[in-house]
Amino acid sequence: MDEELLIFDALDDGVVTEVIRPAAIVPENAARAILFEMSMQDVRAGGLWHAQPTLWRRYDTPWEGQQPGAARLLGTLQVAYGTPTRYAITIYRVTITAEGTLHGYNVNNLTDEALGYGGLTLDSCPRAQLQPPPPRFPRH
Repeated sequence: MDEELLIFDALDDGVVTEVIRPAAIVPENAARAILFEMSMQDVRAGGLWHAQPTLWRRYDTPWEGQQPGAARLLGTLQVAYGTPTRYAITIYRVTITAEGTLHGYNVNNLTDEALGYGGLTLDSCPRAQLQPPPPRFPRH
C-alpha cells in the first residue's frame, strides 16, 4: 500500500475506504481514453489528477511544480493495469479522505469522475465475474 495512504489511514478519522465488489473492469477503449485524459489533467501541468499504474489520486488544486505543495488529496482509486485482459484496467478500491468528504466527494462520484473520461460511470462499468469457491473436501 502507498505510504501516503497509510498516513491518512492512521491519522485521518474521516477516511472512507470501499472495496469495489465485484471489481469494476474498464474495457480497452475506455481505459485508453481515461489514461489520455488523466495525462492531460496531470497535477504537475495544472490539472487535478496524479495517475500511476496502481493508484489514481485526485487533488483539490494543481501541484506546485513536481511536489504537492498546498494541494490536498481528496481521494484515490486503487487500480491494476493489464487485468483481466492485457489492455483493461481493474478498479478495486476507492478511498475518500476527510478533505474529500468536505469537498462533497464520495466513492461513487469520485469514481464516476475518473470513469467519465472514458464515457462510463461506476454503475455502467462492466464488473469482474465472481467465481464460486472450490468445493470443500469431503470429511472422512
